[in-house]
Parts: sequence; C-alpha cells; structure tokens
Amino acid sequence: MKKPELPVDETHRLQVLHHLNILDTGNEERFDRLTRLAKQMFGSKIAAISFIDINRQWVKSGIGLETEYPRDISFCAHTILDSDPMVVNDTQADVRFSDNPLVLGEPNIRFYAGYPIRHVSGSLLGTLSIADDEPRGFDDYDLRCMKDIVDLVENELASMQLTTQDHLTGLLNEHGFEVLCQNSLNMCERLNAPASLAFFDVRGLKMINKLQGNVEGDRALVFFADLLKFGFRDSDVLARLESDKFAVLMTNTPIANTRDILDRFKERVDRYAVENRLPYTLDYYVGVSWAEPEADYDFGHLVDVARNLAIKAKG
Repeated sequence: MKKPELPVDETHRLQVLHHLNILDTGNEERFDRLTRLAKQMFGSKIAAISFIDINRQWVKSGIGLETEYPRDISFCAHTILDSDPMVVNDTQADVRFSDNPLVLGEPNIRFYAGYPIRHVSGSLLGTLSIADDEPRGFDDYDLRCMKDIVDLVENELASMQLTTQDHLTGLLNEHGFEVLCQNSLNMCERLNAPASLAFFDVRGLKMINKLQGNVEGDRALVFFADLLKFGFRDSDVLARLESDKFAVLMTNTPIANTRDILDRFKERVDRYAVENRLPYTLDYYVGVSWAEPEADYDFGHLVDVARNLAIKAKG
C-alpha cells in the first residue's frame, strides 16, 4: 500500500480548512442532498463529501461510510494531490491500493472515483467521492457530471466563508479570527507551545479619508493587509478586526522571535511606502501579548492585553 504524500501547500491548506470551521460539525441538508444526488446519479453504494485534516479523512456527508478514517489509508488523501479527478476502476489491480485495509475489509472498496473540492484560495480541501464493492468503468461524461456536483459543493463552501471573511481585504473578520485563533491556541496549549498575538492600530486613516478620499483610504487598508500577508507565515492567522484595526496570531513563536518578526515587518512597511511613493505614511501602533506553557491561552484575554498595549503606545 502506498501512503499519500502531502500537498505542496499543506500548511496553508490546513489553515484554510480550519478557518472554515466545518470539521466535526453535524449533518447539513445542503451537503446531504448533494451526496444523495451523487449516489443516485452513479448508482454507487458509497457516496461522500470528505475533508482531509492533519491525520484523518473526515466525512462531512456520507452514505455507506464511517465518520472518519486515518489519512494514511485514505483514497481521498491521494485525490487532493492533483487538481484532476482520480479514478481507480479496480483497486485490486492497483498497487497503491490492493492491500489497503479499506479494500481488504469493510467497506470492501473495489472501485473509487474522487473529484477534488477546491477552495477559492486554490487549495484542495477534500473530495466528492463515490465507491463500490465491484470493479466498474467511469467515462468522461461521468466525470463531467461529477464536476457539476462538485461545483455545487464549492458554492456552499464559498457561502460559508462570507460569514468569516472581511470583504475589503480578504483577511478574516473578527468572528472568523476568534474561531480560528481559539482552535489554534487550544492546539498550542496541548503541545505546550508558545503563541503570540500582535494588535495593529493603523494611524491616520481618518486624515487619509479626509484629504485623499475614501477610495484612497480603502486602498491604504488593502496595502496594509497585503503587507501582513507577505510579512507573516502561512501558518499565522491574520485578521481585520475593525476599520483600522488588524491582528495576527503567531503560533509556536517565542517572545524573542516575535520581536524580530515585528521589526522586519516595520522595515517592510516603511520601505513599501517609499518605493511606491504613497502620498501618506503607513504607520501604526502595535501591542503584543504572549501565551506560554502554564500561562493563559484564552483568546479574549490575549486580544484585550494586546489591544490595551496598542492604545497605551498612542500615549
């Protein structure tokens, strides 16, 4: 049996998946109806909408499957390695799967077809899949029909993201930030890993709006958001909390490293304003809070501390 490799964007892919806050949620008719449609359309015994987490395949909606399986034996974990669908007409004739526990035992998969589910960011989060206990064919027309259902799944995911995303900058909004940060902090606490939260208060936005206009003010916010995206890691959690307030959660980041990261970010911001000849400066106040082993990993506490330090920096 061949274990699935990791996608090249695995860190970002997992961040996007966890940001959706869909894992370990209950049944939803909007997904269940699409699973039923796939089963009926292809006459398969198994149909599922699944997402690939760190070490598991989690089934959001499934017929004929358990709720989750180890990632090491997941067919769908192979499917998300490529944007093309994966079809295995006879699993016993494929060396990747012939001795897979899901082939040798329940649910006795002999045929598999999976189509990757793409997030708007480009990451492949999971699959729509069908399977049977007998080998069978699957032609181009079948794949086109499967893609039609996948499009509907992707539309549902996009509508979910609208509730957690800031429309102007594309960063998380306050709700999305809280959900993803608390999940990340819980993980850090379990692993005894440090985390830090930086709160940014962009200076002079009201003056930019007054002198340059609201359109230019919005551009300044987008510039700052883009600098955050380039200045921090894919694994960091970025958000716009209020009009001119931003925040970043850095996991597994000691205090000394955080200071270095923020110093480099300040240099990047200053350099950007000069190189692009902006008619204003992109300056800001920043406050930083930390969570360390045997300390407080509460999201609300970290935000309050960092926010108050940013306010204090204003003088």
